[in-house]
Amino acid sequence: MILAVEENPPPGVKPVSWLLLTTLPVTCFEDVVQVLRWYSYRWLIERYHYVLKSGCRLEQLQLETGERLNRALATYTIVAWRLLWITYLARYHPDLPADTVLATHEWQALYCTIHKTPQPPPFPPSLHTCVRWISQLGGFLGRKHDGEPGVKTIWQGLRRLHDIAQTWMLVSTTSSTCVKSSFVKKDATNA
Repeated sequence: MILAVEENPPPGVKPVSWLLLTTLPVTCFEDVVQVLRWYSYRWLIERYHYVLKSGCRLEQLQLETGERLNRALATYTIVAWRLLWITYLARYHPDLPADTVLATHEWQALYCTIHKTPQPPPFPPSLHTCVRWISQLGGFLGRKHDGEPGVKTIWQGLRRLHDIAQTWMLVSTTSSTCVKSSFVKKDATNA
């Protein structure tokens, strides 16, 4: 049994008090710290399962074999991990550039969609800013007292961003090909 009590909480904040029962051997202070560290991951693990169950709808899949279920789980595990990684990276390292987690075409398509402009800036915005924009695509209103967006709105926004980014790549490739073609035709005419 481990009792962990926060001795100096921030002013006006109720101190953390955890009473943990464990089957792990606890023989020294380092063992206690390890158990507390693992327990501190509980919320993140719950969010991960929430994404698998609610976002990916893993429990609603009607797969007939264990092999199919394993393949679906392998795919959705990556999706859930990426979603949580983006969510928490933006919260703990908000000033990172967006291209830390988004491909160039993704942040450019996102910027242009949100700002309703055909021309993206030369450098990516911050990750925090982009995650809030992604959340807007997912229905997040971003009002003064709304706090940070949750995994559900980020998930829904990422799904929309995927479609927007694919269209952006298609249009960018098509326009660049059309521009190159017109130069080739003009050069051939002038020769």
